[in-house]
Amino acid sequence: MTSYPSTKLFIAGVWRDATRGRTIDVINPATEEVIGTVAHAGIDDLDEALEAARSGFDIWRRTPAFERYQIMRRAAGLMRERAEAIGPLLTMEQGKPLDQAIGEAAAAADMIDWFAEEGRRVTSKIIPARAAGITQVAVKKPVGPVAAFTPWNFPINQVVRKLSGALAAGCSIIVKAPEETPAAPAQLIQAFHDAGVPVGVVNLVFGVPAEISEYLIPHPVIRKVSFTGSTPVGKHLAALAGQHMKPVTMELGGHGPVVITKDADLENVTSLLAKTKIRNAGQICVSPTRFLVEDEVADQFAKDFATIVGQTKIGNGMEPGTEMGPLANDRRIPALEELIEDAVQSGAKLATGGRRIGNKGWFFEPTVLTDVPTAARVMNEEPFGPLAIINRFSTIDDAISEANRLPYGLAAYGFTGSNNTADRLSEDLEAGIVAVNHNGFGLPELPFGGTKDSGYGTEGGTEAIEAYLETRLVTRKEA
Repeated sequence: MTSYPSTKLFIAGVWRDATRGRTIDVINPATEEVIGTVAHAGIDDLDEALEAARSGFDIWRRTPAFERYQIMRRAAGLMRERAEAIGPLLTMEQGKPLDQAIGEAAAAADMIDWFAEEGRRVTSKIIPARAAGITQVAVKKPVGPVAAFTPWNFPINQVVRKLSGALAAGCSIIVKAPEETPAAPAQLIQAFHDAGVPVGVVNLVFGVPAEISEYLIPHPVIRKVSFTGSTPVGKHLAALAGQHMKPVTMELGGHGPVVITKDADLENVTSLLAKTKIRNAGQICVSPTRFLVEDEVADQFAKDFATIVGQTKIGNGMEPGTEMGPLANDRRIPALEELIEDAVQSGAKLATGGRRIGNKGWFFEPTVLTDVPTAARVMNEEPFGPLAIINRFSTIDDAISEANRLPYGLAAYGFTGSNNTADRLSEDLEAGIVAVNHNGFGLPELPFGGTKDSGYGTEGGTEAIEAYLETRLVTRKEA
């Protein structure tokens, strides 16, 4: 049986308690039991982290790119070696099934490897001069110390994207990781420390999110902000950063539309989407939510989809065969209940689910609502749970109009047997990620980010490292 460790702050290369000794309880969402604590940083701790990041940046930006690459590759190797040991910690604190937790830890290694390689490819550009004896070079430089804020739903995945991008570019970083799930990201930080990252380059803090963000973002040491979380919080932090002229990357909320036409491979599509919906108990920013199904097949899809999700094996993520664990925190239960009640009162039909399971642990039934009016809250607010809406459409124009109706634009899906329709969906769905006839994104080499109220910037692909670089023109005339 894996024991759960209490988690400390990591500042200037040392794991330590908060200066004032404060801690926050960590609760297992499957049992509602306190399983450990996490150190609660105060202003004194943040000041030390800022000084560490400042001094760490002076070292890391001068470290040759190939040496940075070697250290990052060692960190990737350590994450692969330790994935099976890290997985149980993630399951205990977050709730997801153990195989998914191990997979998240292992996948971090691929992300680190990708950015390590990208860091070697950052190049300057010579610009032809208009006169003899002049050299003009556009030089890429690391932007400076980064403040990164990450959520609890993928506590390793969301940290490793920001951490790897920053380090590959030559930046230092302060990670503010989630208090609900501290041990897994701490293991990621430990891997980088063990791999040889210099003191001060990587720092990890926990505490009250608003207090930490409102102190770090305006601070003159911090030169770049990266945030993953809800749209309202993201807008607030982006505005705060804007007051201080600091660039931001924002990966915010979504309300994933799924367009399914009558000529789609219905059996395979239904199975794929049902599994995708229950993954991580629906607590995924790119989770499919509004299923828009063509009239002729809408009833059959709704029936089959509700049957599949209704058969999900739900339980403690540490138990073999569990397909869906609990919600990660208790506040998600009343939030889902309110959305469901409002939808039904508005005229929606409850096809399956809709209730909490038992009275111990934050388990919730996979839920399917059909014929949901546009005015219902769930049609306009991200449910962030195992809740699917199935509505029908008559024409592809109607489907695209509904898919694009909301201000969100993170992920959108389409399933069709027609190449012409696939082309139309690829072109007209307004989202940073459009997946047609499969669910193939989230890989290190692919851009990952949203449009509209779902944020801006990307945390994958060749574009991702650019967020941690600035361009400097050096124009020089021969002496």
